[in-house]
Amino acid sequence: MRQPRDTFVTDRLPDPATWPLFRFDRPELAYPERLNAASELLDRAVDLGEGGRIAVVNDAGQWTYADLKSLSDRIARVLREEGGLVPGNRVLLRGPNSFTLIACWFAVLKAGGVVVTTMPMLRAGELAPILAKARISHALVDSRTLADWREAAGQSADLRWTATFDGDAGTGALEALAAGKSGGFTPWLGRSEDPALIAFTSGTTGTPKGCVHDHRALLAPTDTFARHVLRPEPGLRWCGSPPLAFTFGLGALVLFPFRFLGTSVTVENGSPANLLAAVGKHKADMLFTAPTAYKAMLGQLEDADIASLKTCVSAGEHLPPAVFAAWEKATGHKLVNGIGATEMMHIFISAAGEDIVPGATGKVVPGYEACVLDAQGQPLAEGEGRLAVRGPTGCRYLDDQRQAAYVQGGWNVTGDTYRIDAEGYFHYVARSDDMIVSSGYNIAAPEVENALLMHHEVAECAVVGAPDPDRGMIVKAYVVTASGSGNPSLARALQDHVKATLAPYKYPRAVEFVPALPKTLTGKVQRFRLREERA
Repeated sequence: MRQPRDTFVTDRLPDPATWPLFRFDRPELAYPERLNAASELLDRAVDLGEGGRIAVVNDAGQWTYADLKSLSDRIARVLREEGGLVPGNRVLLRGPNSFTLIACWFAVLKAGGVVVTTMPMLRAGELAPILAKARISHALVDSRTLADWREAAGQSADLRWTATFDGDAGTGALEALAAGKSGGFTPWLGRSEDPALIAFTSGTTGTPKGCVHDHRALLAPTDTFARHVLRPEPGLRWCGSPPLAFTFGLGALVLFPFRFLGTSVTVENGSPANLLAAVGKHKADMLFTAPTAYKAMLGQLEDADIASLKTCVSAGEHLPPAVFAAWEKATGHKLVNGIGATEMMHIFISAAGEDIVPGATGKVVPGYEACVLDAQGQPLAEGEGRLAVRGPTGCRYLDDQRQAAYVQGGWNVTGDTYRIDAEGYFHYVARSDDMIVSSGYNIAAPEVENALLMHHEVAECAVVGAPDPDRGMIVKAYVVTASGSGNPSLARALQDHVKATLAPYKYPRAVEFVPALPKTLTGKVQRFRLREERA
């Protein structure tokens, strides 16, 4: 008898004519026609005799690959037998990074569901649109995040089954149900191009979009960026601040560790201080976080034990050269810079080790093709233009008219302005909407931000264009000071500092001191909110 299927996601993919060109033209990307990413990432390791390896470690304990397989198998049975899940149903996960959350993630894929992991800090008003957009049918929720969840779930007409878990305490209702199930679950084996994940964008430009990725797309970042740039070996311990809902974090803490027989070091609250503590306590080798966190950690290194670190990866937003230089000087580690996107799953331009050129993001990752497009949409051999990329992953928005804006002529057009040099290195200029035109001059906001960050009084800053009757726009800087306060004298000092560092026309004609910058839950500065405030 043929198993029932829920085709909601596949029915709401964009017209294939609007998809990017997908490329699987390398041997390591030749995935089989039938594939379950959970089997490939986790079960295969156990089958090869690696079940005794440590899979996850955190302040609550440690668990082996065999432990993780057993719990994910039993949760998969719960989803099928108690929740009535059929392949294609959307399952929402909510909770901080933990062993149990990772087990839930694998369980959903094994059962044939489509994972929709959400940030644990999302409020009801932010959760409700995700529930409605993805037509969530099932949910596995950390009991510590129930308040906002209940309000959002009460607005959903599609949600039919929810189970709660208690972090890594093992005492929740889900764990009790799982304890009554046998292991040895046989994962659903669908097509490699079947939807596996809906990743909602973190909202730097407003309304989030749901990015649909298939089972191949969960493996592709491991066999491109991780394999060729990071070059991991078995036994590494992988640590980072991004939530699993953020594809940067999913790669760092799930996809990469388990593809290469490593260990995931999870931190529930990934503040800079907590990250440093986790690195020291759990002897992490690999560290993943955003540039702002690296800058914050610089002032906390004196009492930190980071001797175990081998590689530090920065992504999520542009890495200012000043932060790169300061981190290398303080730690001896050159930050592995990278640009990725939720639409692309993970990093597609980067460099590591001797291939790093300070100030450049890097070269295109093997398996991908990238270029910059001129105003007519034609690729440039060298020069500045809109960044475009294609490869084994790409943008497919769930039921969203914005697909045509992101994919153009088979390319994923990321919304970034880049410069490519004769050696094939890509240099970040600005987000396309962060270019400021003032009195006819094009001024890249990140360049001004980097100059400001070189001043000892600047802890954080964001630069945007502000309307001006004489110049059309002027450069305006929002500054968080190291001392927590600012005054007109400091504003003039910062303006003079930028004039001395860059061409004088680029200096911020307006400086506003603020206690904090608006950010997404993943730490990206929301410049659009600053622009809206000015408007």
